Amino acid sequence: MSVQASSTDPASPEGLSPLADLAQLRETYKHDKAAVLHGLAHSGAVARGLKQTLRQLSILADGLLIQLWQNAGFAPDVCLVAVGGFGRAELFPSSDVDVLVLLPDGQSPESSPELQAQLERFIGSCWDTGLEIGSSVRTLSECLAESAKDITVQTSLLESRRVTGNTRLFTEFQKQFQAAMDPQAFWVAKTLEMRQRHTKYEDTPYALEPNCKESPGGLRDLQVILWVARAAGLGHSWDELARKGLATPLEARQIKRNEALLGLIRARLHLQAKRREDRLVFDLQTNVAESFGYASDVTPEGRLALRASEKLMRQYYWAAKAVTQLNQILLLNIEDRLQADRGESVTDFRPLNERFFEKAGLIEVASDDLYQKHPHAILETFLLYQATPGVKGLSARTLRALYNVRSIMNGRFRADPVNRQTFLQILQEPQGITHAMRLMNETSVLGRYLWVFRRIVGQMQHDLFHAYTVDQHILMVLRNVRRFFMAEHAHEYPFCSQLAGGWDKPWILYTAALFHDIAKGRGGDHSKLGIAEVRTFCRQHGVDKADAQLVEFLVGEHLTMSHVAQKEDLSDPEVIARFAQRVGNERRLTALYLLTVADIRGTSPKVWNAWKGKLLEDLYKSTLRVLGGRAPDANAEVEARKRDALIELARHSEPHEGQKALWDTLDVGYFMRHDASDIAWHARQLSRHVAKPADGPGKPIVRARISPVGEGLQVLVFSPDQPDLFARICGHFDQSGFSILDAKIHTTRTGWALDTFQIVTPMLPEHYRELLSMVESGLTQTLEKQGPLPAPTRGRVSRRVKSFPVTPRVSLNPDDKAQSWLLSISASDRIGLLYNIARVLAKHGLHLRLAKISTLGERVEDTFLISGAELQQNKAQIEIETELLGALQSA
Repeated sequence: MSVQASSTDPASPEGLSPLADLAQLRETYKHDKAAVLHGLAHSGAVARGLKQTLRQLSILADGLLIQLWQNAGFAPDVCLVAVGGFGRAELFPSSDVDVLVLLPDGQSPESSPELQAQLERFIGSCWDTGLEIGSSVRTLSECLAESAKDITVQTSLLESRRVTGNTRLFTEFQKQFQAAMDPQAFWVAKTLEMRQRHTKYEDTPYALEPNCKESPGGLRDLQVILWVARAAGLGHSWDELARKGLATPLEARQIKRNEALLGLIRARLHLQAKRREDRLVFDLQTNVAESFGYASDVTPEGRLALRASEKLMRQYYWAAKAVTQLNQILLLNIEDRLQADRGESVTDFRPLNERFFEKAGLIEVASDDLYQKHPHAILETFLLYQATPGVKGLSARTLRALYNVRSIMNGRFRADPVNRQTFLQILQEPQGITHAMRLMNETSVLGRYLWVFRRIVGQMQHDLFHAYTVDQHILMVLRNVRRFFMAEHAHEYPFCSQLAGGWDKPWILYTAALFHDIAKGRGGDHSKLGIAEVRTFCRQHGVDKADAQLVEFLVGEHLTMSHVAQKEDLSDPEVIARFAQRVGNERRLTALYLLTVADIRGTSPKVWNAWKGKLLEDLYKSTLRVLGGRAPDANAEVEARKRDALIELARHSEPHEGQKALWDTLDVGYFMRHDASDIAWHARQLSRHVAKPADGPGKPIVRARISPVGEGLQVLVFSPDQPDLFARICGHFDQSGFSILDAKIHTTRTGWALDTFQIVTPMLPEHYRELLSMVESGLTQTLEKQGPLPAPTRGRVSRRVKSFPVTPRVSLNPDDKAQSWLLSISASDRIGLLYNIARVLAKHGLHLRLAKISTLGERVEDTFLISGAELQQNKAQIEIETELLGALQSA
């Protein structure tokens, strides 16, 4: 007899003996499950019936659980509840059967030996009969309490359903659980959790061995949408979301199609691995591909042209890309609906031009049919995204509009001179190039404008040297090049940052990065094929001949420097001479060095190491000497600032080389972030203290002056560094009624903080000079005192902030070495805001290495480079981000 039951019809297995033989139950369950899995294994590429198959597996488990529950002899006031994926009746072949034994309040296994024995008998019999069970035992009150504390528990219980046992108890649990649910808090928690999960998987769906459940664009991203929708009472299915206007019918169809494909891949992975395996690892990809009916292509000469696994993975990547796009659209729509339900509809609309608005930090199209009427606006969207300070992305409406006009981006669109000019402008913008190109790729615009790029989207590289697909690797290299030109990343690869500081046209390197691997996968030398592609691009986009030749050189030679450094004898003068002849001049050498470092770093987090870095740097310096140049100690810009600072120091009759002791403790990041006037002022105030610390060990030094730029004061703090130093400084200014407009944070090689603040006060602004000594003495006393941080003052919100609130946003991401983290903050400005942020950082013992404070009218866009032990734990990261969001909202 087959052991089957429906969760809605628990009486169906009652024909079995109350004490059915466990061996018989095991064999029956094994037989029935094998029959279902046989159909799954032989369904080819057809994913349409997958949900029914997963439900059949769930029903089989239900039936067995009901029988084992009866055998255990539980009292009628206890309930068995399915939770998690099993709760939504989607049981994958090797997934755990997650259940909750729900007890009435007042009962517990500890106080009832009989109940304890029943639980042990039930759980043991589950394993004995082949159910890989994941179980918890809680009272109703304990469920609610754990749910309030742990978002994972809350999510699991959200999809609970009764399997057997007391119906009234389960109904009461659902009633109280729903009453306790805060949809907005749940949305925030799940999106933060999703961001952490994405960071774990390098924020890309294009890893060569992706996790089809957890990676960006995987099944979990779809589940997040339904979870937050369900918590908000907006629906349990894609069709319900479409009926309520959160998704279009087309989007609902696309989601269901891609969900079925990803689900079938996951199910086949379980079958091939004969265990729970959600990663598309190399050794399973071919078997899974063949189960879909894919076969490898072979040329007439017998050469392998295209692997079966590559066909499958390309289909996977396109599905994951679509899921990523649709996930963004629907989550933003749900957020808007939640705000509207609370009467907090977004009102901070700001017109950017006649075609676009800024809405809550996102670019919004003025009309849904903008791109159909004005195709030039497609690329303009990304140029605007780069050029508008504070904008963090595209709204759901804009993403949806782009999703619906992919067919417009055809050959005529690509040949349009206006579009070509706009694309070149995007490459030449001084900021936002990485984010713009990634966003263009995510929205499929990049591959449709650069048709040659479309050919490498989702293309695998079977060498284990690369951890990403070709398109993702290219974007990683582009990101790495861009970081060389950003002060906040100067600590990662200082020599590269020094060289980048003296480079006049960063877009040349960006273009080379974009095209260096563009011809991968065609057969032949992709470097030579890439030259032809980038030459065509430069001609079509009107790039000057000299610049075009340099880009062609970089694309054609992008592997040369790495090969020479790692495989040839750098002590052989002939090797260096040949390489110098091939490079030709210092400009080409510098560009090639920067591209090479970025390329190696963009292959895999594990590929780059200090030794490779030393080899490349040695080759660079040796070649530079052969070319007749000099090995630079700092970039041209830094040297220019130092020279100007020395001139100013001489004007003040400072001792010759008096600044040397201080400057020797500072790295390139300091000089990149301060102009010559600040550098000279710091040297005048601090040099004698660094050389001969007259104030004694550990004494803070505070100096203030009338700000040389704009109104207010400029305050210098030189003090032994400690985790709460920044918070103490911010707290002092907060208590004194000062608003911090800008902060430049730096830590010397000797462990001292060298911080510069730009501050203003609404009180007596005409008497700033009288405030100098007050600020110096007051802040010095604050820093010398130990004790708890002062409570923050609640700053008055300006009328404009009340009328046009900025939705607070927090982003926390690791740097390249995963030792420091970049914290990005966006919020409405007010007094005390920075101190609220600093208190959270100090509370968690986070060390501040650099801060960029940017106030844009009523909006602040702050970036902090931080480090600390808690950042290595996902749970702690989510807690920090949650507390920061709370601080931004309460400041």
